[in-house]
Amino acid sequence: MRAELVTEPGGSDRADEDFTCVSLPASGQGGCLVLLDGVTPPEGATGCAHSVPWYVSRLGGALNELSVSRPDLTLREILALSIRRTAELHRATCDLSHPRTPQATVVLARWDGTRAEHLVLSDSVLLLVGQDGAVRAVLDDRLDHLPLAPERAAVRDAADGERAAARAAYVSAVESLRNAEGGFFTAAADPDVAARAVTGETPLTGLHCLIALSDGATRWTERFHQGDWTALATLLRNRGPRALLAEVRRLERSPEGGAKRGKRHDDASVILAEVAGAGR
Repeated sequence: MRAELVTEPGGSDRADEDFTCVSLPASGQGGCLVLLDGVTPPEGATGCAHSVPWYVSRLGGALNELSVSRPDLTLREILALSIRRTAELHRATCDLSHPRTPQATVVLARWDGTRAEHLVLSDSVLLLVGQDGAVRAVLDDRLDHLPLAPERAAVRDAADGERAAARAAYVSAVESLRNAEGGFFTAAADPDVAARAVTGETPLTGLHCLIALSDGATRWTERFHQGDWTALATLLRNRGPRALLAEVRRLERSPEGGAKRGKRHDDASVILAEVAGAGR
């Protein structure tokens, strides 16, 4: 088994809010990967005395430990227990009911000698790459289907002097749908959110590698349209994660990148874990 991890903050003036790790149990059978993308809060109160990096470090550490030590638990159970553990660390000092309490997207995968299990919550992505080169993308695409067409149109059509207000209204509308019915879900303080995650499993025979990406890295496909998921996986396998992140940063610095909505640079993380042959 071979793994490569790369993470890069969106700027040198702020902390990286992504978390990545790959672990192999002492038995030598199988392994797990964890990728979290901490959600940067807007200006204002969050109800919490702790930073997003504080939260993702503790949630990621719990996910890693339980994925390796508790093969009897499902990935949803592991996520729920990890959220509960993390919440207990600051329940006495922080308002965990605040809608902007620290939170994160989640990619979690675990494999043994026969199968690979996966869990995805929110807009980070997991790619399952077969030995034949076929790529299956595991996506939680609820963010892409929010009922916000009027707000998007208002931002698109706003005059220069009105665009900031239109964008603020759009952001507020998105926030109203966070961890809400008909909206989208992230890992925060409620363990019940684990039931909302996209889960499944794949036979290890025929599987070459698993690739986890935060949305700062998936921009190559989703924002800049440089190629589909198969093309992205091919780039990673041929040139490695550093090459992908270099391409993303180049595109962000381009005039086209500056014209895109949202922040110009984002934290970007990639995990490439080769498991070929483990199921033989």
